[in-house]
This record gives sequence, structure tokens and C-alpha cells, in this order.
Amino acid sequence: MFEGDVLNPLSIAKESALLAGEFLSSDIQFNRKVCKEFAHDVKIAADIQSEKIILDHLMEKSNFSILSEEKGMIERGIKDYFWIVDPVDGSLNYTRQIPFYCVSIGLWHGEKPVLGVVYDFNRAELFSGIADNGAWLNEERIHVSATNTKQNAVLFTGFPKQTDFSSQGISDFVGCIQSYRKVRLLGSAALSIAYVASGRGDAYYERDIMFWDIAGGIPLVLAAGGKVQIEKTSKANCLNIHITNGRI
Repeated sequence: MFEGDVLNPLSIAKESALLAGEFLSSDIQFNRKVCKEFAHDVKIAADIQSEKIILDHLMEKSNFSILSEEKGMIERGIKDYFWIVDPVDGSLNYTRQIPFYCVSIGLWHGEKPVLGVVYDFNRAELFSGIADNGAWLNEERIHVSATNTKQNAVLFTGFPKQTDFSSQGISDFVGCIQSYRKVRLLGSAALSIAYVASGRGDAYYERDIMFWDIAGGIPLVLAAGGKVQIEKTSKANCLNIHITNGRI
């Protein structure tokens, strides 16, 4: 993989997420200040400040390149391994005090996920995992669910800002999800995927989702025994993704 123990980069990612979470839990009034508004999303002060905290720690402790939501690609000494950072996944939830948001950090080797951390600082739940090796919630081992039919499964999904909201687009989307028992939209892709890894849900499906929204969660699912299907799209940094517990 790379020189050194994979547990060391995992520790670095966890430390970075904890530092960001501590900041995001303080001075909340300032952090929720909206800097930019889009049709289906917002950019807040916390996105920028949290990212700086994470990037500073990652660059101090490692020499991997970094892809972040705000800064784009930062090439460093090691280019084939790179961190992917989403400093606040669920920004709009954060501004409205809807308690589904998190910090997400992944380490990838090219197109292969290596490890991931998703930190729900609102609940003090730190999800972490090394792909094909093991996943944990805080210090407890987690696994995907044993649900084996869509009729009994809970699906997490969402509508990212790149969503095709035309009548046909929505109709096609409904056709993909209607066979599941229940559908949940949390407003945070990373947290949704972490919930699949921990067995709280059984599948996750989303189209045109940004890479950094899911890069920290995908290694968790693989580490917890799930399966991931990824399809590239024509939109920059966007993917179609279908995640399951491997049984449905």
C-alpha cells in the first residue's frame, strides 16, 4: 500500500475530524453565517474555517496530496495517495439546526478507497474504517445489516444541487427507489453512508453527488462488509453511486 502502518493515517484523519468538530461545535452563530446561496445549497463560514483546520493538520502530519471541497486539488509530495475532505457535509442542516451534519475525510489511492472517517460531532459519533479491514463507531466494531430483501430494506438517498428536477428526471429517480420498504433523506450523504456501514440502514443511492460528499463514507461501507457501485458522470467531480449491505 504505502510505507508505514495504515493505522497511522487513520489516526491522522480521526484527529483532523475531531479538531474540526470541536471548532464547529463552538461559536455556532458565526459559523452558520451564509457566505453564498445557490438554488439548492448554501456556502457558510464554517465550510471555510473547518476546512482550514483539517488541511493544516493533514499537511502537518502527512505528505499526501489533498482534494478538498473549497481548495480543489492540492498536490504534495505523494501524489498517488490523496485525502478527500468535506469540512461540513450537510451545511444547510447545520445552518438550520437540523441535527444531521458531519465532517468527512477519506484517503484514496487513485480510484481505490483506502480509509475513511465520518464524524457526527453533534452526537459525538466517530465512524472510522479501513477498506476490507474493519470499521468502528467510536471504539466499537460495526457491520452492515443482515437485511436480504428490498421489501424489508431502508434506503438512504438525497437530492444534490446537480439533481435533474425535471418531471422525467424525478420519475426516473422514483423508479429506482420505489421498491424499498422505507426511504430516508437526511441531507448529509456522508452520514447516510455511515449509517449503512453501521447497519442503521441497508442501502444508499444517489445521482450526481459530489465526490467529496461520499469519499469518506465509501471506505466505511467496504470495511463493514458492504458493496459499492460507482458510475462516473459527465459533470465534474460528480458520481452516481449505489451502496448496499451486499445482501439486497
